[in-house]
Amino acid sequence: MTMPDSEAAGSELVLERRDAVLIARLNRPQARNALNAPLMRGIGRAVLDAEANPEIRVLIITATGDRAFCVGMDLKAFSSGASFAATDERGQAEMDAFMRLTEGNVRVPIIGAANGTAVGGGFELLLSCDLVVASAAAKFGLPEVKRGLIAAGGGVVFVGNRIPLALALELALTGDYIQADRAQALGLVNTVVPPEEVLDAALALAGRIAANGPLAVAASKEVVRLAAADPGAAWKRLRELQPEIFATEDAKEGAMSFIEKRTPQWKGR
Repeated sequence: MTMPDSEAAGSELVLERRDAVLIARLNRPQARNALNAPLMRGIGRAVLDAEANPEIRVLIITATGDRAFCVGMDLKAFSSGASFAATDERGQAEMDAFMRLTEGNVRVPIIGAANGTAVGGGFELLLSCDLVVASAAAKFGLPEVKRGLIAAGGGVVFVGNRIPLALALELALTGDYIQADRAQALGLVNTVVPPEEVLDAALALAGRIAANGPLAVAASKEVVRLAAADPGAAWKRLRELQPEIFATEDAKEGAMSFIEKRTPQWKGR
């Protein structure tokens, strides 16, 4: 089922619903899906939609075309003085949601489906996702230093806490691109598939996540992400969440469905 685009995003972001999965497709192929204000707000709107609808268990972010997932900030718009600031309350809420995404603070699991190259802010957007499926033809990198800039959308943080220091510094200081197979070897992407299989592979992965208890998935995501930054805080949060999760109807349903050898029917409570 195809959903109408949000008003803020226009046609620059296309939303599609497939069962428990919401697909958000960056749709600026003529600009290699570069991020401008309407597109950023559209991504934020997709995040808000996914969080507000309990029937949506996973959000997939992908893009139109086979050359680029996203090449980062729209430098033409930036250099021309275009404003990236929200002009109303709704736009601000969408931009806030986009920023939460870049900081890893979205409750719903997010899969990045990189149909093509992701560099700069596009690579940062991809790395802000929880899991990444990448095209074998894709390249990745943080070229900001080549333009006298810093990867301020979180790229220097993402690589710094995910891969060994020397490798993180190589990516951040040279600005060089790496191929998809090396990105997978470094642990920056989960799966590399032929270009035409990217979305199908992402949907298959989303289906495996959506089949699980939504409360348990959300709690597990929160603790794992927290542990990457602060293991002590993660242990504290785990001790808080454990009795809450174990006391839910879904926990009881999970146990009963196992005993009765049937598919669990999650209620999200």
